[in-house]
Amino acid sequence: LVSALCASEIWSAALVSVASVTMNEQEVDRQINQMVQFIKQEAEEKANEIRVAAEEEFNIEKLQMVEAEKQRIRKEYERKESQVEVKKKIEYSTELNAMRLKVLAAREEAIQGMLAEARAAVGAVSASPSYAELLVNLICQGVRKLEAKQAVVRCRAADVEKVRQAIQQAQTTMPGVALKLDEHEFLPAAPACAGGVHVISVDGKIVCNNSLDDRLQVAFERGAPEIRKAIFGANPNLHVKA
Repeated sequence: LVSALCASEIWSAALVSVASVTMNEQEVDRQINQMVQFIKQEAEEKANEIRVAAEEEFNIEKLQMVEAEKQRIRKEYERKESQVEVKKKIEYSTELNAMRLKVLAAREEAIQGMLAEARAAVGAVSASPSYAELLVNLICQGVRKLEAKQAVVRCRAADVEKVRQAIQQAQTTMPGVALKLDEHEFLPAAPACAGGVHVISVDGKIVCNNSLDDRLQVAFERGAPEIRKAIFGANPNLHVKA
């Protein structure tokens, strides 16, 4: 009987030991699963953090690249716009200068036309009755300019006789002055020369040009500003100081 009781106790103890081992293994598995789940959760959270950070960094870099490209395009546009403006200004200035040159050319043509008409009118003076008196005045003026007591008078071949008479009258007007008619060299014939005389010093070094053409040219050059003003109006580019 005692032996039977001992065997029963031993069997009960064995069963308890096996049950205890089984429970310990289940607890270990449960703890291991918990640890695995925790590690997986930590890994997923870390992965999410890395993904969010990467997306933010990507978006920032993308915005920077887009802004940099916008700046480049804006600068390129401004550069091209500036080039277009400069080109427009150059074209406008060129066109404006061309128009000014055309206006100046037209004005000069008009002035030269007036001068040609004046030359034609002066050419008729030598055929007028007042030409003889004009020759006397031109000779006297030339002699006064030379400030000499002797002089040579040169004229056109067609005016020799008229000038010879004019010399005599001039000498009467200016006593003590000896004038000689140049009968070897003459002024150009009409229409190259409208008339008048050259009063020349005896040594030939000084010439007082009193031909009608030269007198007209001198008068034109002196009066050109007033002529232009009368025809075309005052020049807006000229500022007169008070």
